[in-house]
Amino acid sequence: MNHSAASSTRDEPIELVEYNPAWPALFDAERRLLQEMLAPWLAGPVEHIGSTAVPGLPAKPIIDIMAPVHSLAESTAAIAAASALNYLYYPYKPEQLHWFCKPSPAHRTHHLHLVPLGSTLWHQRLEFRDALRGSTDLTARYAALKHQLALQYRHDREGYTEAKGPFIAQVLAKV
Repeated sequence: MNHSAASSTRDEPIELVEYNPAWPALFDAERRLLQEMLAPWLAGPVEHIGSTAVPGLPAKPIIDIMAPVHSLAESTAAIAAASALNYLYYPYKPEQLHWFCKPSPAHRTHHLHLVPLGSTLWHQRLEFRDALRGSTDLTARYAALKHQLALQYRHDREGYTEAKGPFIAQVLAKV
C-alpha cells in the first residue's frame, strides 16, 4: 500500500478520546507477544510511544508501539512474523521504518513501528514522549492542538500527522 493509500477513505475518521488508564496494560500485553514473536530481530526493549503513552493526554485509542531493530534490511523477515499477530504491513516511510497497523485500516487498535535502534527517528520519538510525560503544561498545549487538528483533518490522517510536525519540532529543539 502506498503513502496515500495508507490514509484512504477506508480509514476510520480521526476521533480523540480522553486518556484511558488501561492503555499501559494493553501496551504491556502486546509488548510481551511482540518480544517473543520478534525476538530474532529485536535490538533492545519494545517501547510504548505516541499519545497513549502519555498519562492525561487525549488520543486516538490506538496503542503505538516502537520496536528497535538493528537495521531495516536485517529485519525484513520480521514483517512476516508480525503478520502472525494480525499486523498488516504498509510501506509507509520505508526508508525510516517498517510500519504496521492491527487489525485493519478501518479499525485500528495498534500501530507497530520497527525502527533502527539509535536512529534519529528512534531518539526523537522517545524524546518527544518523555518531554510530554515531564510537563503538564506541554501536554495541555499538545492536547489543545490535537483537538483542533482532529476537527480540521477528521478524514485525513496524513494531514493530521503532518500538521502536528511544527509543534513536535519545536519541542525537540528544546530537549
